[in-house]
Amino acid sequence: MSSQTDTQRSVTAVYKVSGMSCGHCEGSVSAEISEIAGVSSVKAVASTGEITVVSDAALDDEAVRSAVDEAGFELVGRV
Repeated sequence: MSSQTDTQRSVTAVYKVSGMSCGHCEGSVSAEISEIAGVSSVKAVASTGEITVVSDAALDDEAVRSAVDEAGFELVGRV
């Protein structure tokens, strides 16, 4: 099941990440995901472990997983 929506030429996807516990964690994950081509917005919430990503097109889950790994966290999957 996917949480992607297509709105005005953008795609929103919500991912679950384990290990985030503070604002610094949110910033690290957001910075790494923001570097993926086509990403226009990232909002990470440590208290829920959710990351909302808005992009020009659907993202490759492996690219997101790699970015989350680079930040030092684990991608659990899509919400």
